[in-house]
Amino acid sequence: MAKTFRLPKDEPLLNIASYARGGPSAANRLTPSQIEHIRLTVNRAPEAVVKVLPRHSNDLKAVGKHIDYIGRRGNLDLEGDDGERLRGRVGAALLEEWDLDIDAVRRQGGLTAATTRSPPKLVHKLMFSMPPGTPPQKVLKAVRNFAREEFYGQHRYAMVLHTDEPHPHVHLILKAISEQGVRLNIKKATLRHWRSQFASQLRGLGVAANATERAVRGVRRSALKDGIYRAHARGESTFLARRIESRLDGRATGESRSTYAMQKSLSTRAEILRSWRLVADLLDKKGENRLALEVSAFAKKMREPPIQEHRDARNVPLRR
Repeated sequence: MAKTFRLPKDEPLLNIASYARGGPSAANRLTPSQIEHIRLTVNRAPEAVVKVLPRHSNDLKAVGKHIDYIGRRGNLDLEGDDGERLRGRVGAALLEEWDLDIDAVRRQGGLTAATTRSPPKLVHKLMFSMPPGTPPQKVLKAVRNFAREEFYGQHRYAMVLHTDEPHPHVHLILKAISEQGVRLNIKKATLRHWRSQFASQLRGLGVAANATERAVRGVRRSALKDGIYRAHARGESTFLARRIESRLDGRATGESRSTYAMQKSLSTRAEILRSWRLVADLLDKKGENRLALEVSAFAKKMREPPIQEHRDARNVPLRR
């Protein structure tokens, strides 16, 4: 049986666009938690990050290697869901303890080799991170508290803190099948919820942390994946080459995909700016006059949305 993660009905996510469509009744949506979220956003509080590492999660050997890798091959202790310190190269032992047998997982998930192109995931590989300067131990404690609230007694998990890069981050391995035999499917809404809760846990520890969508903050270009970024730095990125090539193809054949992308981005930006203006009005009516002024100033500073593919393709001569 597969089941999508269920979100609480009162999830305090900042949905700027909904205010623009809500009319006069939208004022009722500005709860204290949403007002605080708006304040964090316009003051550009550090953004919490939650990622799902997509590859090699459906093979026992690969998962075991990943566990040993994040434990730095025995040099870092992992922390289990019961708080136990897991010392040494614990990959194989952890897989055995969690009963991660591929055939059993297929049966529990109702999947067989005949009905799926690849085996289902055995685990979800998650990473929680914060910008440089965030106290690492508070990042770890926030993830520990988050995981206990979200997964304890349902999905087995283990985690480890890494501080060998400027941004402190925690790797968390989460068993895909719950102890009740329910498979966890991670959707975009799931990640938004997790990111919101991770930021909330950090704030509870005295760390300024926010969880707002890029577009709402006026940020348009998403970060490249690590492998693509490193290949691009070496001048060897086939991904970026293909992306630019697709834009060139559009120019050569008279298609307007990059123009459409630019127009869509401009339309989205206009909608968000209109929404921010309405939020400022709502705050002003609620007596939050200073915050209303900050929202107005924040909206004015939002830049024109750069479309990287459009800019790259525009600067490359057309083929003859």
